[in-house]
Amino acid sequence: MTFILIGINLAVFFLSNINPRFVSYIAMNPALTVMEGFIWQPVTYMFAHSGISHLVFNMLGLFFFGTQVEQQLGSWEFLLFYMLTGILAGLFSLAVYWITGSMYVFLLGASGAVFAVLLAFATFYPNAEIFIFGIIPVRASILVIGYTAIELFSQMSGRGGNVAHLTHLAGFAFAYLYFVIRVGISPYRRFFG
Repeated sequence: MTFILIGINLAVFFLSNINPRFVSYIAMNPALTVMEGFIWQPVTYMFAHSGISHLVFNMLGLFFFGTQVEQQLGSWEFLLFYMLTGILAGLFSLAVYWITGSMYVFLLGASGAVFAVLLAFATFYPNAEIFIFGIIPVRASILVIGYTAIELFSQMSGRGGNVAHLTHLAGFAFAYLYFVIRVGISPYRRFFG
């Protein structure tokens, strides 16, 4: 499933380069989703990317962490996990954009779902070492905690430009809930147990 998801993302990126207007139909925009009835956007936004670096970063994360999580959950459960956390992160972001009047924001990218996959990886392998920049070893559980702090700070301070920090945090939150409710595992206990 991980490779299929990566393939879909690559195909969508290819189509977006052929027809740039395609992105405006599949990226999530509150005005289009709610007022124009583009109800597919909370699903399709996570397959659209703003550029090659955005795509590569997300797909590398999905490849390295997704393959391991898929082995633990099984392919169909992994697909359910990925899609559900990504959709819920998108719907949460849509609600926040709507409430705050950010009607003309376009949300795109697999980051919400990929952050969920990172939390899943750290839950299964809390002591696995991940090398930041290929040099600095960090335990997976510490990496998730660090990312959470960075995303919270960036969201609250307004730093980070066009990065959807709230969607990343929602990906973490919905993954956490998924593990507690459906899988019966507490990420907190795995991190600090």
